[in-house]
Amino acid sequence: MALTQGGRANQAGRILESNVETILNAHGYFQVGNHVSKDFLLNANLLAKRYAKQVCIGSGIYQTTLKVDFYVVGLPLIPSGVIIECKWQESGGSVDEKFPYLNLNIQNSYPAPTIIVIGGEGMREGAIKWLRQQVKYNKNLLEVYTLDRFIAWANKHF
Repeated sequence: MALTQGGRANQAGRILESNVETILNAHGYFQVGNHVSKDFLLNANLLAKRYAKQVCIGSGIYQTTLKVDFYVVGLPLIPSGVIIECKWQESGGSVDEKFPYLNLNIQNSYPAPTIIVIGGEGMREGAIKWLRQQVKYNKNLLEVYTLDRFIAWANKHF
């Protein structure tokens, strides 16, 4: 059975997340959970280099539950941890229209510095440029990387 456009988009997004997870594992990070709370991850002191996926971090700007793609603990330069969000858009769609919402949540509700990893060729150039400019104004947004630039960053900082 053929996937719908939304199904293909979700599958491609999972592939981007899988690549980020492979990078984390290659640098000695271990997954301690999936769909766990931020408190569980931060208190799981058995592993110095750890991460969890789909971590509940609290409420967002609309007072709804926020989950982040990855919450990583154990970076030497950022001992409080870093959040990694993955955004994929293969063809024209709405992911880049969600950037302002994501940016406001990062600024107001995220408990740790955040990196956004983007991929695909469907995002509008203006949207990517706008999101990258937010790094100057949003104290919690560290950087917006393509996958290859994220690999280079991880090689230096993980």
